[in-house]
Amino acid sequence: MSTPAAVADSRDSFPASAEKWVAAFIEGWRAPSGAAAFAAHFRPMLAPDVRLVQPQLPDVTGRDAFEREFVGPMFALMPDIRAEVERWAAQGDVLYIELTLRGTLGGRPSSWRACDRVTLRAGLAIERESYFDPGPLLAAVVTRPRAWPPFLRLQARRLAKHLTLRRKS
Repeated sequence: MSTPAAVADSRDSFPASAEKWVAAFIEGWRAPSGAAAFAAHFRPMLAPDVRLVQPQLPDVTGRDAFEREFVGPMFALMPDIRAEVERWAAQGDVLYIELTLRGTLGGRPSSWRACDRVTLRAGLAIERESYFDPGPLLAAVVTRPRAWPPFLRLQARRLAKHLTLRRKS
């Protein structure tokens, strides 16, 4: 298997912490053996107050929320999810990682491409924002009734969090 291409920044080199973090990211996504193993792999790579932003999910803050509100629902929706990093780039402490995610959704294979922007501090991710078009993923959910229960639970959680935050403000 070839190593994903790295695109050099203006200094034509990457901080060692960026290369190390991306290598661990690649390993964690290559073939996770379930939600618990995935969370255990990524937990030490994340700052305690890490912030995760992604389409169709509420923002997630903190390692425990990462496991409970991101990893758990993701593996409930696609138990065999994995990703392949296509290429990455770094600019200072900010990484851009282009990846293709694959897995079984409602009994049929699905895939989509994304780009994650990860901000590091002292070698730990303090923020990750994922950019992707959720349309194809939503279309796949709609056409696969077996995917509806975990997806609806995920959306209900998103709505409940949104309403709770609105009441507090």
